[in-house]
Amino acid sequence: MNAVSELASHPSAVNRDSLQVLAQWLKNNGTDRVRKTDPRRALIERYPAGLISDAELDALLGVWHG
Repeated sequence: MNAVSELASHPSAVNRDSLQVLAQWLKNNGTDRVRKTDPRRALIERYPAGLISDAELDALLGVWHG
């Protein structure tokens, strides 16, 4: 069986219409969560306490905000 027919017969294969619906949803809603995220909180929750100093955290936030 070739790769194309294997992909088409795979149970997790997604059809074109589903991809278009997902793309439209992401276009409409995907960036809202990113805009609402508090970057300082996200970094503090992601890394163990004491791993990143306040100065390093401020530098990372500067990069985050561009």
